[in-house]
Formats: sequence, C-alpha cells, structure tokens
Amino acid sequence: MKLGVKAAHPNTPSKRRKELRKNLIAYSFILPNLLGFAIFTLVPMVFSLGLALTSWDGANQVSWVGLQNFKDLLDDSTFRISLENTLWYVGGTVPLTMVCALGLAVLLNQPIRGRNLFRTIYFFPYVASLVAVAVVWNMLFFPSAGPVNEFLRALGVANPPRWSASVDWAMPTVIMASIWRNMGYYMIIYLAALQGIPSILYEAAAIDGANAWQKFRYVTVPMLTPATFFISIMLTITSFKVFDLILVMTNGGPGRATNVLVMHTYNTAFRQFKFGYSSAIAMVLFALVMIITIVQFTMERRWVEYSQL
Repeated sequence: MKLGVKAAHPNTPSKRRKELRKNLIAYSFILPNLLGFAIFTLVPMVFSLGLALTSWDGANQVSWVGLQNFKDLLDDSTFRISLENTLWYVGGTVPLTMVCALGLAVLLNQPIRGRNLFRTIYFFPYVASLVAVAVVWNMLFFPSAGPVNEFLRALGVANPPRWSASVDWAMPTVIMASIWRNMGYYMIIYLAALQGIPSILYEAAAIDGANAWQKFRYVTVPMLTPATFFISIMLTITSFKVFDLILVMTNGGPGRATNVLVMHTYNTAFRQFKFGYSSAIAMVLFALVMIITIVQFTMERRWVEYSQL
C-alpha cells in the first residue's frame, strides 16, 4: 500500500527557509548591540591603532611615522613612571579588594541582626558619586587638620603621614579609597556565590570533624573559585583603566607619584595634543591588559573548580 503523502526530507527547501527565518530573527535581536560595539568600540580601536603609527596634533595634516612613537616610549621617563605606578596600583588594589570583599561577604552571610542594612551600607559607596567619594577621602586624610591625622596626633604620633600630599603616601591613599569604594560591589558577587554552596557539603565536613576554619579552607574557598576567577578578571581590567579617582584625588601628583598610564594618555592627547603618541601609549596599555587576561584564562583550569553537584 502506497502512502499519499511523502515524509518531509530534513534538507528540503521549506525546512531550510524555516531555519533561515529563525536565524534571522535571532540575529535581529543581537544586531543593535553588535552595531553599537562596532561603531563605538571596534572602529575607535582600529582608528587608534592606525593613529599610533602617525604624528597628528588635531589641526595639521597627519604624517606617517611608523613605529617611531613606540620607540620614543622607551626614552619617556613619564611613561616609565606611569607604567610603574599602574602596576603598583593594580598590585595593591586587586588582592586587597578581593580579600576585603570576601571577608565582608562571609561575615554578612551569617545570621546576624541587621545584616541587610549592613549590606546596603557597604554597597552604597559603589553607587555614590565618585567625586563625592574622592572629596570626602581628601578631607579625611587632609594633612594639617584631617580627622585621621588628628586622631593619630591624639595617639602620640608627632609627624603623621601627609597622605595624598606626600610622594610616598599618595598611591597608598588612592588604593585605600579605591578598595573602600569597590569592595561592596564584589561583596555582592561573593554573597551570591556563597548562597549557592550546597549545605550538604558543610554537613559532610562536620561529620568528618572539620572545624570552622577547615570548612572555610576546604569547602568555601574551592566552591568560590569560579566567582573569584570572575572577580579577578573584572577587577584587574578595571584597575588598569583607573583614571577618574586619581584625577579628582591627586591629579596624578604630587609630582608624578600617582600618574598612571591612562592619566598619561589623557595628558598627552588633550593637553599636549600629541594624538599619535597618546594612541601608542593606549596600545601598550591594551596589549598589557590583553596579555595578563590571557594568562589568567590559561591558568584557569589549574585552580578553578566547576563542580556539578
């Protein structure tokens, strides 16, 4: 007996048209974001890369200089100091922010009274105006009449640090302000990760006789490694791009004590009008961040646990 209707072949034209329509609908959803990325991020990056190989002051004709801008960086003492300051800032900010955020998250994950209020208080600096945060920190650490130095003098410290007015203490002061402002945001990420750890793991550890520290060391820390990896990536990239906090607190000073690479890029481009040279600095910063991010992703498998329970 023959059937009147043939079974549809998986590659028939009607099926292909249906698949194509579904794909076009899916692409239409990501198209606005893709266009925004291409226009406002990809094209400026490509333009900046090309500009790094030229000399241009924004008014006269662009002239091709090849790799000369990159060669000039080797003799630029401000670039060298800015690179050192950037690494100093990243090296101080990233680990201390992660430690403070994790400590706060563990503390505020406990059933203590008013913990929602404390979570809000610690998160508030992240959403507060950065200018207000910087001004408040400068007032607190004002060398001659700030509350911090008044407190230190009351304790018997005859010559307290001059904080943001001192070449030696300016960068630690900026790092402390950055940690205080950002730790609330990363605390929220750690809190979400902590609440996703199955309680059965802690119960099994308790049966094995583990104390509080051993539970934290062998249960909490491994289960938080995906969140720790994400935070390390985001915090490292954000720290390399620091600009606004330093601009308001110290403007790169005193001297060049807090002048970072983004600050040097800004000054070179918009105060000295050396757009080609500033693009070369920006390309070095981009390459530095990209290399460190690749290294972080390469080492991910060695310490990040993606356990499926």
